[in-house]
Amino acid sequence: MSRVGKKPVPVPDAVKVAINGRTFTAEGPKGKLELELPERTTAALEEGSVVVARENDEKRSKAMHGLARSLINNMVIGVEKGFVKKLEIHGVGFKAAVQGQVINLQLGYSHDINYPIPQGINVTVESSTQITIEGSDKALVGKVAAEVRSFYPVEPYKGKGVRYSDEDVVRKQGKQVQ
Repeated sequence: MSRVGKKPVPVPDAVKVAINGRTFTAEGPKGKLELELPERTTAALEEGSVVVARENDEKRSKAMHGLARSLINNMVIGVEKGFVKKLEIHGVGFKAAVQGQVINLQLGYSHDINYPIPQGINVTVESSTQITIEGSDKALVGKVAAEVRSFYPVEPYKGKGVRYSDEDVVRKQGKQVQ
């Protein structure tokens, strides 16, 4: 049996879950999320927790079993507490600002980069170089953070660019003058 899939997902009191056929819904203080269960899996609500089961012991079924349990767990955590990614901008003249539903990034290019903020995501900018991305959907929060970072990834010589706040950047030594 899948090590991840066999663990039940505890449902806190603040979260309401519903299973309607192959559709799993979780609703809590941070929002509402819906998931179509992966193939070969089923979910059931038992004693305040969600239990995921699979059809058979084929390799694909085992993989989908663990995936379904992880997705449901992330949904329950997301609607209860939410997920946060923090980004830092390093570089002279590099800065960010939120203008309505758009992140305006000035990253040393000849033009500003305007990134539209998806629905369900909350972005705040502190001191023009610290970006905080929050939301209830773990995958969407990670995707937005990765896309913002991809506009100017950290370069190893001067350390300029957009990085995660907990990211370690290995700096390279420049050319030696002889």
